[in-house]
Amino acid sequence: MEIKKIGVLGCGLMGSGIAQTAATAGFETIVCEVSDEVLGKGFAEIEKSLAKFAEKGTITAEHGKEIRGRLRGVTTFHELADCNIIIEAIIENLDVKRETFKQLDQLCKPNTIFASNTSSLSITEIMTPVSAQRKGRFVGLHFFNPVPLMKLVEVVRTILTDEEVYEEVVKFSAALGKVPARTSDKTGFIVNRLLVPYMLDAIRALEEGVGSIVDIDNAMKLGCGYPMGPFTLGDFVGLDTTYYIAEIMFNEFREKRFAPPSLLKRMVLAGLYGRKTGRGFYDYTADPKNPTPMNLQ
Repeated sequence: MEIKKIGVLGCGLMGSGIAQTAATAGFETIVCEVSDEVLGKGFAEIEKSLAKFAEKGTITAEHGKEIRGRLRGVTTFHELADCNIIIEAIIENLDVKRETFKQLDQLCKPNTIFASNTSSLSITEIMTPVSAQRKGRFVGLHFFNPVPLMKLVEVVRTILTDEEVYEEVVKFSAALGKVPARTSDKTGFIVNRLLVPYMLDAIRALEEGVGSIVDIDNAMKLGCGYPMGPFTLGDFVGLDTTYYIAEIMFNEFREKRFAPPSLLKRMVLAGLYGRKTGRGFYDYTADPKNPTPMNLQ
């Protein structure tokens, strides 16, 4: 089955980015949210993003209008019934995702492909409520933030995913302008499996006095050529998100390298999530472009 019509569940940071990317690639895209108000906020972010691309000359203003014309917002699942693929990008809660796909399974065509953008949850666990036939048409599609700019997408197969369906989704990912990385349904997939322990080790190094926040960040930027250090990256991703993913991975593998350090736990409990709250490993409140390191002793 050729994928032509895309459904996106959620119009938040990731959902709006996925929808924009699909529409930019020429696909008719329907975005579903819980209310018109939430849809409006998401579409405002899409329009702001398209305007930035136009300012940089990446697209023309006319092309931006064409992209926007391929996007439609809805507030009921019924509007997604005839989509060829539905990509879920809602709250990272297993029960909510399961219930959502259970409802969609009853509404959508038998050949509709279901995909989850989860970064940490098991695709197999998410798909448990759907029919046996649908389980063969269920995959993970893990995009990265910001979706319109980041080239990678992890294409996740379960032990039940049909080979033909998987290859079609890989082909679709390339049609979106992404580089698909094939991976299996192991918690964390490829990127988080390698990235999260690195970020946690940086926090442990800070706790043990190996170096300061700035020194560790600079060491990884200038010594390894990373675009940003682990603490700057953690603040960008969200320390609450990092903690949540680490908890899931530790519960899955029971290995120390995935265990959240005590400092990370204390910061999350204190509301120090990073850029989104103004303070994390750095304080962004006075000057977001030149943040100062926090005293976390």
